[in-house]
Formats: sequence, structure tokens, C-alpha cells
Amino acid sequence: MRFDVLTLFPEMIESHCSYSILKRAIEAGVIEVGTVNPRDFTHDRHRKVDDTPYGGGAGMVLMPQPYVDAYESVKKLENSITIMLSPQGEQLSEKVVKELAEFDQIICLCGHYEGFDERIREIIKPREISLGDFVLTGGELPALCVIDAVSRKLEGTLGKIESAEDDSFSDGLLEYPQYTKPREYRGLKVPEVLLNGNHKDINAFRQEQRILRTKLRRPDLLENKDI
Repeated sequence: MRFDVLTLFPEMIESHCSYSILKRAIEAGVIEVGTVNPRDFTHDRHRKVDDTPYGGGAGMVLMPQPYVDAYESVKKLENSITIMLSPQGEQLSEKVVKELAEFDQIICLCGHYEGFDERIREIIKPREISLGDFVLTGGELPALCVIDAVSRKLEGTLGKIESAEDDSFSDGLLEYPQYTKPREYRGLKVPEVLLNGNHKDINAFRQEQRILRTKLRRPDLLENKDI
């Protein structure tokens, strides 16, 4: 899987991807992460990428020329998708992550200021994705969330692919509670069922806990489930 990120702050992407699981995934050749800075495609000595909005209003708007030229410079794989990180987009979910993981390349457009000139949308025609109903300073953090979430779905990123399969939302339920050593801490004990080695009982306990935790914390996830 290849990720190409159009960003005014490539260091933010590069820095995050140089740690932990993403770093190991890059070193193992599971993913590639590249950045393209629209400032490198400007035609003035100040490398200007934004200007005041037509019609008035606060803030600055990202200009179409640097972003479209930067986008067109990216080599597209045949099985590629372009996404724009925007509060106006569909909310990122487990379903969306799984859909994105089917592609060989994801190109991410990161906005700033008051957002993109509408012609960027019209020319590039990206799929717009949001982290939720709130506004962030820029698109880099949402792009990193996409990279991180999608990478976990790829064989070779995690030590065991089962780690991703057992995650919260993997089948519409929250994850069961986890325990490690010691067996007792400040009077709180590990449930006995996890210590008896009976995997049938352990799986039943974990599934019961997933349903219970989902009912308590995210009952909306159970609306269309026969549980």
C-alpha cells in the first residue's frame, strides 16, 4: 500500500511515520508513505498558496493552482483513490477503513485555513472524509489517522493479523477487557475464566463482555444487530 500526502507541513507526516508500528511497516515494505508540498508548485518567490476569499469573509482560502499541480505530479497507481480530509466529508468508520484498505494507493489532500477553493474539489473529485463533527487546524492529523487505521488492516503491519480482527468495531462491537500480570493488583483480580486454559469458555466470556460493554457504552451500535 502506498500513501501520498499533499501537505504544507510534510514534517508532521514524516515524523509520525518514523515511530512504532508504522515505522516497522515501512521498513518491512508493507506500506510506503510519501509527501508532496503544494508550496513547491507555486510561481512566486513567496511560495504563496492562499489568498482572500471572493465575496469577503474571514480567513484565507487555498488556491487551486498549487494544489492541482501538486496533485497531478503524483504518479497514480491503477488501483488508487484520492481522499480529501474535510469536516464536510463522511465520517471515518471501520466500514470506510476496510473499503480504503482494498486500494493499492491512497492520495490524501490536507487542507488549512478556511479550506479549499471549490475548484480543487471539482477538478480532482476526491472522496471526502471527516473524523467527526468538529474542526481541526489542518488535515494532517486526520490523514495520519487514515494511514494508521488502514495500515492495521494490511498483512504484515501487526505481529498477528488477529490483533486487528479483535479490535473494537471489527464486527460492530467494542473490544472485550484485557488483562496481564500480575493476577491481582490493589485487590482487583483477573477473572478466573481467563486462567483456566479452556479456550471455549474464554471465547464465550470475551464475547459476553463485548456485548455487555457495547450495550453500556455504545448502544447505538446494536440497533441493527440480533443480540
